[in-house]
Amino acid sequence: MKILLLGATGRTGKLILETALQKGHEINCLVRKPEQIRKRAGLKVFKGNANNIDDLLKAIEDCKSIISALNISRNSDFPWSKLTTPGNYLSDVAGKLVPVAEEKKVRRIVVCSAWGVAETKDDIPKWFKWFIENSNIGITYKDHERQEELLRKSNLNWTIVRPTGLTNSKNHQKIKETFGKIPKPGLTISRASVANYMLNSIDDNNLIKKVVVISKE
Repeated sequence: MKILLLGATGRTGKLILETALQKGHEINCLVRKPEQIRKRAGLKVFKGNANNIDDLLKAIEDCKSIISALNISRNSDFPWSKLTTPGNYLSDVAGKLVPVAEEKKVRRIVVCSAWGVAETKDDIPKWFKWFIENSNIGITYKDHERQEELLRKSNLNWTIVRPTGLTNSKNHQKIKETFGKIPKPGLTISRASVANYMLNSIDDNNLIKKVVVISKE
């Protein structure tokens, strides 16, 4: 299967790319800095920006599915550090990607969001809710919510994946899926586990038009 991968140079996106190629998928990547991605068989790298329709049209050609690991970037992980991408970047991309994907009759789209977005805001620990409400982290969470809403209103077979706290462990952990509030999710999950889950979600029809929180079991 040929997949359009957005966010391939990010910490989670890199793992999605590696996992997808290992499993024999063909991957089209749309990135601003192609030099950051090593050329390999089964991989096509397109230079451009995901919020540019012309760039999307080139990169999406012949793709049957889309995986987005895009996020709003900051100078560092410090909650109050300056944004390096616009605060509406995710919803801007979604607003352009949805009609392009519908036009090209893309079968599936799987998007990485976050636990604490929208109705799950009251489920997260109080200390983290405080950071969302009082730091630049909140800008990202608000735009995740806008992005999700655009997907929900689309005609695409979407899946929204909301991981809990991300760790940089390369271990593939056993995953707990939470739909709604039951069962209560764990606090963390490895990026490697998220990457593998998102890739597997493409072929899981039970996840079509579902929002799922994932954590380490």
